[in-house]
Amino acid sequence: MLKICVCVSGGGTNLGAIYDALEAGKIKNAQIVRVISNNAGAYALTRAKDHGTEAVCVSPKNFETREEFNKALLASMKECNPDLVVLAGFLVNIPGEIISTFRNRIINIHPSLIPSFCGPGFYGLKVHEGVLERGVKVTGATVHFVDEGIDTGKIIAQKAVNVEEGDTPKVLQQRVMEQAEWIILPETIKRIADGEIKIG
Repeated sequence: MLKICVCVSGGGTNLGAIYDALEAGKIKNAQIVRVISNNAGAYALTRAKDHGTEAVCVSPKNFETREEFNKALLASMKECNPDLVVLAGFLVNIPGEIISTFRNRIINIHPSLIPSFCGPGFYGLKVHEGVLERGVKVTGATVHFVDEGIDTGKIIAQKAVNVEEGDTPKVLQQRVMEQAEWIILPETIKRIADGEIKIG
C-alpha cells in the first residue's frame, strides 16, 4: 500500500481529483494518510476531514523563524511515514532538508508545460497571466519530481491544453485544471502505486 502525504495551500481541487480516482478504483494499492496545509483556512483541510484523512496545519505564522517552520513541516511529514509526498498547489518553497529526506519521493503539479512559465515568481494565477501576456496558443500542466531548484526536477508527465480567444487568467486556470491537472496527477500516482514509475 502506497502511503501518500498531500501538501496543499488552498481549495484542494487536485486533492479532490486524487480522492475521486481512489474512490472510483482508478488508483489501487494507495491511500492518503495525511493532508498538510500551510494555511489554516484552506478548504483542502475540510476536504481531507470529509474523507476521514488526518488534516494538519503547519503555518509559518506560528513560528518565529523560517527554519523553525521548515523543521515543523519536516516533522509533520515524517510523522505519517509516507512513501510519496504530493505537492498539490503547495505555495511553499521546499527546503533542502525535506528534499534530501524524501529524495525522489516528492512530486509536484505545475500549471504550465515546463520549462515554459515556471521557476521563481510563476505560481497560481501568475502562470496563466504570463501565458496570456506572451500570446502562446498552447499551455498545459506538468507533473515532476521535486529537487533543490524551483520547477527544475525530472518531468514525469505533461498534458497540453489549448489557449482560446478571450481567455482570462481564471478561465484558463480552470481549463488547465479540468483538462490536464486533474487527469495527469492521479494518473501519475496510479503509475507509482502500480510500480510503473520507481520512486526513492
